[in-house]
Amino acid sequence: MNTTAESNPTTGPWLVVGLGNPGDQYAGTRHNIGHMVVDELASRHGERWSRHKAGAAVVETRLRPGAPKIVLAKPASYMNLSGKPVSALVRFFSLTPEHLIVVHDELDIDFDTIRLKRGGGEGGHNGLKSISQSLGTRDYVRVRAGIGRPPGRMDVADYVLRPFGTTERKELPLHLDRCADAVESLIEDGMAAAQNRFH
Repeated sequence: MNTTAESNPTTGPWLVVGLGNPGDQYAGTRHNIGHMVVDELASRHGERWSRHKAGAAVVETRLRPGAPKIVLAKPASYMNLSGKPVSALVRFFSLTPEHLIVVHDELDIDFDTIRLKRGGGEGGHNGLKSISQSLGTRDYVRVRAGIGRPPGRMDVADYVLRPFGTTERKELPLHLDRCADAVESLIEDGMAAAQNRFH
């Protein structure tokens, strides 16, 4: 019998990392949508964040009684240095990369769209590059939360570090809710079922 994480999603624990930058000045920006998604997950389960020696804020929870433990995490480092705290958490909780889910902003898909994948390239995303380098593998799960591309000739760095626009902010709660649902589906149902539901 195949007992991989994907075919047997009840195994655990799982580490769910929401990428972003620390500090109030970045809290509502597009680059911090990963933080927003794990905040939504923590809120659903009535959990409060605590500091971990790995250099991250963490929450330990379960989707339901008897389900595998889930560790939600927000690295305290800047985005391009995410690898160090993430790899430290993977070691601390004795995880394999197959049980790591990284939630991040994605320029190459439209706002309010979600794409799920395991492995592959980083698409120029510095947070993913740092994680792949620190882990020595790209074989972890990504929840790609669409933010769309910048309008006109706006610089990409300026775009991702700006708050969501007025129209986007109206739709943002639903987008975050669906991203959180996608994380839970990955853990409960596996990659194929989650992709069928959210793609």
